Amino acid sequence: MSVEVCELLIGAPPRAQRLIVERADAAGVAAYRALRRDVFVAEQGLFAGHDLDDLDDDPRTIVLVARDTRDAACPVVGGVRLAPMTEPDIGWWAGSRLAVHACARRGGGNVGAALVRAACSTAEVAGALRFEAEVQAGNETFFQRLGWRRLGSSVLRGVPHVRMRWPVGRVEALVAATKAPLRELVCDLLTAVPGAARGFVGDDGAPVPGSDLVAVCDAIVPAMVERDPEWAGWCSVLVNVNDLAAMGALPVGLLDAVGARDASFAGRVLAGLRAASQAWGVPVLGGHTQLGVPGALSVTGLGRARCPVPAGGGRAGDELRVTADLGGNWRPGYTGRQWDSTSYRRADELRAQQRAVADRAPALAAAKDVSMAGLAGTVGMLAEASGCGAELDVAEVPRPPGASLGDWLTCFPGFAMITADRAGQSVPLDASGCESRVCGRLRTGAGVRLRWPDGAYTEVVAGAVTGMGVA
Repeated sequence: MSVEVCELLIGAPPRAQRLIVERADAAGVAAYRALRRDVFVAEQGLFAGHDLDDLDDDPRTIVLVARDTRDAACPVVGGVRLAPMTEPDIGWWAGSRLAVHACARRGGGNVGAALVRAACSTAEVAGALRFEAEVQAGNETFFQRLGWRRLGSSVLRGVPHVRMRWPVGRVEALVAATKAPLRELVCDLLTAVPGAARGFVGDDGAPVPGSDLVAVCDAIVPAMVERDPEWAGWCSVLVNVNDLAAMGALPVGLLDAVGARDASFAGRVLAGLRAASQAWGVPVLGGHTQLGVPGALSVTGLGRARCPVPAGGGRAGDELRVTADLGGNWRPGYTGRQWDSTSYRRADELRAQQRAVADRAPALAAAKDVSMAGLAGTVGMLAEASGCGAELDVAEVPRPPGASLGDWLTCFPGFAMITADRAGQSVPLDASGCESRVCGRLRTGAGVRLRWPDGAYTEVVAGAVTGMGVA
């Protein structure tokens, strides 16, 4: 009775785990292949002798196995494999050969479900934005209960199958976290300003009424200020000059507001800011510093543009071009989230990138720099401001060799500009060290979809990104 009372008050002690799913080592792969022979050759008769194919020889193929921990030997009771479908990998993956030992199929399909869920998460970690499988028709309901969607029917080796897709929500989740709340937050601020330029709602900056000035402002995530103060200082300049660049504005100065626990920490933030100010050739005109507070950093940039380039100047049918600096690498500590190209560049290269849009204004229909919403989300913002939807051809998006598609479309790059031109009129930006390609178009509708080499489309943003509407 006392044990039962304790369990009631503090909870039952953890029970021994029945199942673990892990990436297979060599022995695990061998056990998985033996299980496949038992299931697909001996039991189902789908293959004669063995079921091995080219994917088993592809070093990119990942094998996951399920082990029963109740047995001291932890035998493999199930397995599945997943692999990219193209060379090079463009983010299109598929799972196959899901096999579960006969003795482990009782109990509601827990082994199979655990393997499928693990395969989905593994594919997303690998950077997949499209993950599919062809499953035997009798397993369709099982996959649907796990969240998979039916695409169509097929027949493999004389057996009815169903083509299914796992809905990868990585881009949509980023948009929801970074941009979706904007309309509700700022709608009361979007009041008419006498003399204000129209058509710049949701833009990277704001033309100052009665002048050729463009103002931009960015705050750095406080956790980044605390963790890497010099890099935060550098990035505070980077984001401002890129915002000005997207507007076709040349920078004239910066104003900074720094909060820090002490003078030493403030000095580290300002050292990074100073280095970036010198690299881009933009003076710090003034600012404010407060000590004895948690780390915080916000910078305002001012630039001049005779004809600012709007984000909302596109229309359905326009070509989308991405111009990106693929040099550099992932910033240490921010792998998959921040691509650092700028600290690898000379000052003259950084300044050439910054003026690339200005050199083509006013010929450009629209422009926007890639920032917190990632490349796909930023395309969605440009499309939303233009009253359109958008699509990207994944095989044509400029991407560094060291970045998966999922990471690249959702990360914060050092320099990446999205521009819209009328069909057939797109010209590469003259941005030093960058790769520039037409890789998409604006279309009627809303949201963002990806176009794949086989002609298939996947939706990554269902509708408006910010909800702020047409510029």
